Amino acid sequence: MAGQVAILGAGVMGETLLSGLVRAGRPVDTLLVGERRAERAAELQERYGVQVVGNREAAAKADTVVVVVKPQDMGELLTEISGELRPGQLVVSLAAGITTAFIESRIPDGVAVVRVMPNTPALVDEGMAAISRGSHCDEQHLVEAESLMASTGRVVRVPESQQDAVTAISGSGPAYLFFVVEAMIEAGVHLGLPRTTATELVVQTVVGSAKLLRETGEHPTVLREQVTSPGGTTAAAVRELEDHKVRAAFLTAMEAARNRSRALAEGQG
Repeated sequence: MAGQVAILGAGVMGETLLSGLVRAGRPVDTLLVGERRAERAAELQERYGVQVVGNREAAAKADTVVVVVKPQDMGELLTEISGELRPGQLVVSLAAGITTAFIESRIPDGVAVVRVMPNTPALVDEGMAAISRGSHCDEQHLVEAESLMASTGRVVRVPESQQDAVTAISGSGPAYLFFVVEAMIEAGVHLGLPRTTATELVVQTVVGSAKLLRETGEHPTVLREQVTSPGGTTAAAVRELEDHKVRAAFLTAMEAARNRSRALAEGQG
Protein backbone atom coordinates (compact mmCIF):
# COMPACT_ATOMS: atom_id res chain seq x y z
CA MET A 1 0.00 0.00 0.00
CA ALA A 2 1.57 3.22 -1.15
CA GLY A 3 0.55 6.72 -0.21
CA GLN A 4 0.76 9.21 2.62
CA VAL A 5 1.63 8.09 6.13
CA ALA A 6 0.68 10.32 9.06
CA ILE A 7 2.25 9.87 12.49
CA LEU A 8 0.07 11.35 15.22
CA GLY A 9 2.11 11.83 18.37
CA ALA A 10 5.69 13.04 18.08
CA GLY A 11 7.05 11.77 21.38
CA VAL A 12 9.99 9.39 21.69
CA MET A 13 8.37 6.42 19.95
CA GLY A 14 6.69 8.59 17.32
CA GLU A 15 9.98 10.23 16.40
CA THR A 16 11.72 6.84 16.51
CA LEU A 17 9.29 5.52 13.89
CA LEU A 18 9.63 8.69 11.80
CA SER A 19 13.43 8.48 11.91
CA GLY A 20 13.36 4.78 11.02
CA LEU A 21 11.09 5.36 8.02
CA VAL A 22 13.31 8.18 6.73
CA ARG A 23 16.45 6.03 7.11
CA ALA A 24 14.66 3.10 5.45
CA GLY A 25 14.18 5.27 2.37
CA ARG A 26 10.52 6.23 2.59
CA PRO A 27 10.27 9.59 0.73
CA VAL A 28 9.85 12.50 3.12
CA ASP A 29 7.08 13.96 0.95
CA THR A 30 4.95 10.89 1.74
CA LEU A 31 5.25 11.47 5.51
CA LEU A 32 3.14 13.77 7.68
CA VAL A 33 3.38 14.42 11.40
CA GLY A 34 0.49 15.58 13.57
CA GLU A 35 1.82 17.84 16.29
CA ARG A 36 0.15 20.75 18.10
CA ARG A 37 3.19 22.28 19.81
CA ALA A 38 4.75 24.86 17.50
CA GLU A 39 8.26 24.48 18.96
CA ARG A 40 8.21 20.70 18.56
CA ALA A 41 6.79 21.03 15.03
CA ALA A 42 9.63 23.36 14.01
CA GLU A 43 12.18 20.96 15.50
CA LEU A 44 10.84 18.00 13.52
CA GLN A 45 10.59 19.99 10.28
CA GLU A 46 14.21 21.09 10.63
CA ARG A 47 15.51 17.65 11.60
CA TYR A 48 13.68 15.53 9.01
CA GLY A 49 12.29 17.93 6.42
CA VAL A 50 8.86 16.48 7.09
CA GLN A 51 5.58 18.38 6.90
CA VAL A 52 4.06 18.94 10.36
CA VAL A 53 0.33 19.77 10.53
CA GLY A 54 -2.61 19.43 12.91
CA ASN A 55 -3.99 15.98 13.75
CA ARG A 56 -7.21 16.43 11.76
CA GLU A 57 -5.41 17.64 8.64
CA ALA A 58 -2.91 14.79 8.90
CA ALA A 59 -5.71 12.22 9.25
CA ALA A 60 -7.59 13.69 6.29
CA LYS A 61 -4.57 13.62 3.97
CA ALA A 62 -3.11 10.26 4.91
CA ASP A 63 -3.78 6.78 3.63
CA THR A 64 -2.23 5.28 6.78
CA VAL A 65 -2.62 6.98 10.17
CA VAL A 66 -0.17 5.82 12.85
CA VAL A 67 -1.36 6.74 16.33
CA VAL A 68 1.46 6.96 18.89
CA VAL A 69 -0.16 8.49 21.96
CA LYS A 70 -0.53 7.48 25.61
CA PRO A 71 -3.41 5.04 26.16
CA GLN A 72 -5.32 7.57 28.27
CA ASP A 73 -5.19 10.07 25.38
CA MET A 74 -6.50 7.68 22.73
CA GLY A 75 -10.23 8.34 23.23
CA GLU A 76 -9.81 12.11 22.91
CA LEU A 77 -7.63 11.79 19.80
CA LEU A 78 -10.06 9.42 18.08
CA THR A 79 -12.90 11.84 18.79
CA GLU A 80 -10.80 14.62 17.23
CA ILE A 81 -9.92 12.79 14.00
CA SER A 82 -12.93 10.49 13.52
CA GLY A 83 -14.69 12.92 11.17
CA GLU A 84 -11.67 12.95 8.85
CA LEU A 85 -11.30 9.17 8.57
CA ARG A 86 -12.88 7.17 5.75
CA PRO A 87 -13.35 3.53 4.71
CA GLY A 88 -10.23 2.01 3.15
CA GLN A 89 -7.86 3.98 5.35
CA LEU A 90 -5.56 2.16 7.77
CA VAL A 91 -5.16 3.16 11.43
CA VAL A 92 -2.10 1.66 13.13
CA SER A 93 -2.16 1.98 16.92
CA LEU A 94 0.98 1.81 19.07
CA ALA A 95 -0.94 2.58 22.28
CA ALA A 96 -0.41 -0.14 24.90
CA GLY A 97 -3.52 -2.03 25.97
CA ILE A 98 -5.88 -0.31 23.54
CA THR A 99 -7.90 -2.93 21.66
CA THR A 100 -8.86 -2.78 18.01
CA ALA A 101 -12.51 -3.00 19.12
CA PHE A 102 -12.09 0.16 21.23
CA ILE A 103 -10.69 2.03 18.22
CA GLU A 104 -13.22 0.62 15.73
CA SER A 105 -16.13 1.69 17.95
CA ARG A 106 -14.97 5.31 17.73
CA ILE A 107 -14.20 5.65 14.03
CA PRO A 108 -16.18 5.19 10.79
CA ASP A 109 -17.10 1.65 9.78
CA GLY A 110 -14.74 0.18 7.18
CA VAL A 111 -11.55 1.85 8.44
CA ALA A 112 -8.95 -0.89 8.94
CA VAL A 113 -7.18 -1.08 12.31
CA VAL A 114 -3.90 -2.79 13.22
CA ARG A 115 -2.74 -2.95 16.83
CA VAL A 116 1.01 -2.90 17.51
CA MET A 117 3.02 -3.63 20.66
CA PRO A 118 6.49 -2.13 20.07
CA ASN A 119 9.40 -1.90 22.49
CA THR A 120 12.14 0.63 23.24
CA PRO A 121 15.06 -1.09 21.42
CA ALA A 122 13.35 0.37 18.33
CA LEU A 123 15.40 3.46 19.28
CA VAL A 124 18.49 1.63 17.96
CA ASP A 125 16.70 -0.27 15.16
CA GLU A 126 16.56 -3.48 17.22
CA GLY A 127 12.89 -3.26 18.14
CA MET A 128 10.49 -6.19 18.45
CA ALA A 129 6.96 -5.37 17.35
CA ALA A 130 3.94 -7.67 17.47
CA ILE A 131 0.98 -6.74 15.25
CA SER A 132 -2.65 -7.88 15.29
CA ARG A 133 -5.44 -7.30 12.78
CA GLY A 134 -8.79 -5.69 13.50
CA SER A 135 -12.12 -6.76 11.99
CA HIS A 136 -11.83 -4.71 8.76
CA CYS A 137 -8.15 -5.48 8.13
CA ASP A 138 -6.95 -7.40 5.06
CA GLU A 139 -3.57 -8.82 4.06
CA GLN A 140 -2.53 -5.59 2.32
CA HIS A 141 -3.13 -3.62 5.51
CA LEU A 142 -1.06 -6.08 7.55
CA VAL A 143 1.79 -5.90 5.04
CA GLU A 144 1.76 -2.09 5.24
CA ALA A 145 1.86 -2.21 9.06
CA GLU A 146 4.72 -4.73 8.89
CA SER A 147 6.61 -2.48 6.48
CA LEU A 148 6.25 0.49 8.81
CA MET A 149 7.44 -1.35 11.91
CA ALA A 150 10.25 -3.18 10.06
CA SER A 151 11.99 0.19 9.73
CA THR A 152 12.90 -0.04 13.45
CA GLY A 153 13.44 -3.78 13.96
CA ARG A 154 11.65 -7.10 13.67
CA VAL A 155 7.93 -7.77 13.34
CA VAL A 156 5.75 -10.78 14.19
CA ARG A 157 2.03 -11.31 13.65
CA VAL A 158 -0.05 -12.56 16.60
CA PRO A 159 -3.76 -12.97 17.31
CA GLU A 160 -4.99 -10.02 19.37
CA SER A 161 -5.82 -12.40 22.23
CA GLN A 162 -2.05 -12.84 22.70
CA GLN A 163 -1.23 -9.13 22.94
CA ASP A 164 -1.33 -9.05 26.76
CA ALA A 165 1.27 -11.84 26.81
CA VAL A 166 3.35 -10.00 24.21
CA THR A 167 3.22 -6.88 26.39
CA ALA A 168 4.54 -8.92 29.32
CA ILE A 169 7.36 -10.51 27.32
CA SER A 170 8.74 -8.09 24.73
CA GLY A 171 6.92 -4.88 25.59
CA SER A 172 8.08 -4.81 29.21
CA GLY A 173 10.97 -7.19 28.56
CA PRO A 174 13.75 -4.60 28.17
CA ALA A 175 13.09 -3.45 31.76
CA TYR A 176 13.68 -6.98 33.09
CA LEU A 177 16.99 -7.20 31.27
CA PHE A 178 18.04 -3.74 32.47
CA PHE A 179 17.14 -4.89 35.99
CA VAL A 180 19.46 -7.91 35.63
CA VAL A 181 22.21 -5.69 34.20
CA GLU A 182 21.87 -3.32 37.17
CA ALA A 183 22.17 -6.24 39.58
CA MET A 184 25.24 -7.65 37.81
CA ILE A 185 26.97 -4.26 37.80
CA GLU A 186 26.26 -3.82 41.53
CA ALA A 187 27.64 -7.32 42.12
CA GLY A 188 30.81 -6.38 40.22
CA VAL A 189 31.28 -3.31 42.42
CA HIS A 190 30.63 -5.42 45.52
CA LEU A 191 33.31 -7.86 44.36
CA GLY A 192 35.86 -5.05 44.04
CA LEU A 193 35.65 -3.90 40.42
CA PRO A 194 35.52 -0.19 39.50
CA ARG A 195 31.97 0.70 38.40
CA THR A 196 33.08 1.68 34.89
CA THR A 197 34.86 -1.66 34.45
CA ALA A 198 31.91 -3.63 35.84
CA THR A 199 29.54 -1.75 33.51
CA GLU A 200 31.65 -2.45 30.41
CA LEU A 201 32.01 -6.12 31.34
CA VAL A 202 28.29 -6.61 31.90
CA VAL A 203 26.98 -4.61 28.93
CA GLN A 204 29.27 -6.33 26.44
CA THR A 205 28.48 -9.71 27.95
CA VAL A 206 24.76 -9.06 27.45
CA VAL A 207 25.26 -7.81 23.86
CA GLY A 208 27.54 -10.72 23.02
CA SER A 209 25.24 -13.30 24.57
CA ALA A 210 22.24 -11.97 22.64
CA LYS A 211 24.24 -12.09 19.41
CA LEU A 212 25.32 -15.66 20.19
CA LEU A 213 21.68 -16.67 20.69
CA ARG A 214 20.57 -15.07 17.44
CA GLU A 215 23.44 -16.14 15.19
CA THR A 216 23.90 -19.74 16.38
CA GLY A 217 20.19 -20.51 16.69
CA GLU A 218 21.06 -22.78 19.61
CA HIS A 219 18.61 -23.32 22.46
CA PRO A 220 19.56 -21.17 25.46
CA THR A 221 19.91 -24.29 27.61
CA VAL A 222 22.59 -25.60 25.24
CA LEU A 223 24.50 -22.32 25.34
CA ARG A 224 24.23 -22.16 29.14
CA GLU A 225 25.52 -25.69 29.50
CA GLN A 226 28.52 -24.82 27.30
CA VAL A 227 29.56 -22.26 29.93
CA THR A 228 28.74 -24.49 32.90
CA SER A 229 31.60 -26.87 33.67
CA PRO A 230 30.83 -29.60 36.24
CA GLY A 231 31.77 -28.37 39.70
CA GLY A 232 32.92 -25.03 38.33
CA THR A 233 32.25 -21.37 39.06
CA THR A 234 29.21 -21.04 36.78
CA ALA A 235 27.61 -24.16 38.27
CA ALA A 236 28.00 -22.65 41.74
CA ALA A 237 26.36 -19.42 40.62
CA VAL A 238 23.49 -21.12 38.77
CA ARG A 239 22.76 -23.27 41.84
CA GLU A 240 22.30 -20.09 43.88
CA LEU A 241 19.94 -18.68 41.25
CA GLU A 242 17.90 -21.89 41.35
CA ASP A 243 17.90 -21.94 45.18
CA HIS A 244 16.53 -18.38 45.15
CA LYS A 245 13.84 -19.45 42.65
CA VAL A 246 14.86 -16.82 40.09
CA ARG A 247 13.25 -18.79 37.24
CA ALA A 248 9.94 -18.93 39.13
CA ALA A 249 10.22 -15.23 39.97
CA PHE A 250 10.52 -14.34 36.29
CA LEU A 251 7.42 -16.40 35.48
CA THR A 252 5.45 -14.77 38.29
CA ALA A 253 6.64 -11.30 37.24
CA MET A 254 5.55 -11.82 33.63
CA GLU A 255 2.19 -13.21 34.72
CA ALA A 256 1.73 -10.02 36.79
CA ALA A 257 2.58 -7.88 33.75
CA ARG A 258 0.14 -9.89 31.59
CA ASN A 259 -2.61 -9.51 34.20
CA ARG A 260 -2.00 -5.76 34.50
CA SER A 261 -2.13 -5.38 30.72
CA ARG A 262 -5.41 -7.33 30.66
CA ALA A 263 -6.87 -5.17 33.46
CA LEU A 264 -5.91 -1.95 31.67
CA ALA A 265 -7.56 -3.19 28.48
CA GLU A 266 -10.74 -4.16 30.34
CA GLY A 267 -10.83 -0.75 32.02
CA GLN A 268 -10.84 1.25 28.78
CA GLY A 269 -13.99 2.65 27.38
